[in-house]
Amino acid sequence: MAVRCSVSTTFFLPLCLALLSPIPLSGQDTGTATTVFYGRGIAVTVIVHGPSGNPISSSATVKLLRDGTVPAGQATTESGRAELMVTELGEFRVVVAAAGYASSEKDFSITPGKTQVDVYLRSLSPEGSGVPGRPLLAPKARKAVNEGLHALASNDLAQAEKQAGEAMRLAPGHPDVLYLQGVVFLKQREWSKAQEVLEKATQVDPSHANAFAALGMALCDQGKYDVAIPPLERALKLNPAISWDARWTLAQAYYRDAHYDQALEMSQSALSSSHGKAPEIELLVAQSLTAVGRYEDAAQTLREFLREHPDRQQASTARRWLDGLTANGKIRPR
Repeated sequence: MAVRCSVSTTFFLPLCLALLSPIPLSGQDTGTATTVFYGRGIAVTVIVHGPSGNPISSSATVKLLRDGTVPAGQATTESGRAELMVTELGEFRVVVAAAGYASSEKDFSITPGKTQVDVYLRSLSPEGSGVPGRPLLAPKARKAVNEGLHALASNDLAQAEKQAGEAMRLAPGHPDVLYLQGVVFLKQREWSKAQEVLEKATQVDPSHANAFAALGMALCDQGKYDVAIPPLERALKLNPAISWDARWTLAQAYYRDAHYDQALEMSQSALSSSHGKAPEIELLVAQSLTAVGRYEDAAQTLREFLREHPDRQQASTARRWLDGLTANGKIRPR
């Protein structure tokens, strides 16, 4: 039984409404495949953005860690920009600290050539903001965001794209603007672009449940099921009443990452909270029941789906799975 993540318009409807100089890495060339041009190195540019989306004017300390723990360099930004050099490829983490902002971390990969990393900081005490660390959105930008979200709810992708472009022009670093742009990319099936802007949204506003949910969808649609689970769980923690579609996506990620008990619980929750809007969730419930060895319950779920929805596209799949359970001796023939 195979599961495929997908983006549903229904998911968006309730959301619409509701360092001074570089310090080189020390060590000797090991001659391994990950060591490149020792003595020359690879340039890493870190751009530090404030809540507005523009590079910050104050100085920030930028540290690089190889494999998340080994110090690999440090620099201070000038006009929001820091340049560092490393001598190895692989996985790195950048840690940024600046007065007046919450510190931020981001994991990234270094490949041959130049690497640029964008880090977004949120203010610790923005003036006039009702949510700590959340920047204000000017009226014109807010209007563009609202109209873009309504367009998405109406399946008017062209209008949503237009409004997202206007909002990005006015407030490119605001989390709501980034969220809108990310959802537009999702609808356009531009998974990696969606992931990039939604990651920025969650960095700027770690309380943005909808952005975390959409980020999980973008990752799931790329087959990154294990990586999709944390943001989806975070979305559910931030907003326990989040859309059934987000729950369905999390259930799919659990199933594909072999967390079958959790997949069963979450798929049942998604089915219940969907109130009949997506009966095809029953197929994921049946898959999860099969995975945990509850074959008769899985068969009963498939029979109910076929009885209630015989004309649905998924009916042929349900029949095939039911026949397979019988043929493999998992259930008694009827």
